Amino acid sequence: MTKIAIIGSEKSGKTTLAGKLGKKGNVTDVTMYDYAKNDSILTTIDATGYPVSVKPLITALNLSDIALLCIPPEGLDPQAAECIIALDLMQYKHGIVVLTKADATYPFAVDELKAKLQNITKGTALENWDYMSISTTSFEGMEELKALIFEIGAKVDEEQRELDGLSPRIMIDQSFNVTGIGCVVLGVVDQGTINIKDKMIAYPTKKELEIRSIQMHDVDVKSAPTGARVGLALKGIQSKDIDRGFVVSKEETVATDFVLSCRVSPLAKSFNANDMLHLYVGLQSSPVRIVEITEGGNTVETANPGKEYTLKLEGTKEISYTKTDRFILSNLDEKQRFIAYGHEQ
Repeated sequence: MTKIAIIGSEKSGKTTLAGKLGKKGNVTDVTMYDYAKNDSILTTIDATGYPVSVKPLITALNLSDIALLCIPPEGLDPQAAECIIALDLMQYKHGIVVLTKADATYPFAVDELKAKLQNITKGTALENWDYMSISTTSFEGMEELKALIFEIGAKVDEEQRELDGLSPRIMIDQSFNVTGIGCVVLGVVDQGTINIKDKMIAYPTKKELEIRSIQMHDVDVKSAPTGARVGLALKGIQSKDIDRGFVVSKEETVATDFVLSCRVSPLAKSFNANDMLHLYVGLQSSPVRIVEITEGGNTVETANPGKEYTLKLEGTKEISYTKTDRFILSNLDEKQRFIAYGHEQ
């Protein structure tokens, strides 16, 4: 199964493109599209609630393996630039820059835009991404785009097989009650392999549960590996006790306050001690206050772009995480909202 996030500005043609990549399914602040042919299964996640909120963008990227960044002939606008910064802060490994509406411009203009974007993304996580031109009227290039998506998806599958032996962990994005079955959740196996009858814990609430059944693309299975999008019937927990962002795992750290080693984006604005930021990890988020900023062992009042700091953060909402999780920080009051990434110190 290949999972892609389709992102970009409101006028990039991304939603039209998403509709050509699969059949429209569940709609919240992200919209799911499903495509299945023979052994090829594709789930497309359109961050439809972005740019009003940055959370749908973070959600779509965390639920997917490959990102499609859609850029129209007009080139970058503030929203597309913000997407690039988010991808870089997340160190998003696999993606394609899709030059949309190619039929509305000239071939030499498409080449010029590609060269400009390659220059802008040099030194970022997007530096070695592929580029594809797509018509969003005749949809010329769609079959080539799908072929490239599945080619990259095969590489992702190989990488994920190396994670199958780790302790299982599932990111939950939907929870609901089904009559006669009980609590059902949808999510993605972040690492490890899950099996029917596995006993696990829902974090951050620390409620114990058992996996009653597993479905992958509406087919009952006995186990599911890393990267699988799954539907799980759970025993021992109610749907009201588990929500988007929860993690089903064997062991997590749960905290409201954090000490993070952070690097500030070179394209962010400075921020100060006592400022309020928003913290994201996986599908979870929480407002946090900067209690202290430390640089090289010395307390400072301001964190500046492109530099590294230790940030002491204070929040009120419980967040679950592991040592390897990457935290993303944003300032929702700024035009460019993504400002830094960090890891637990």
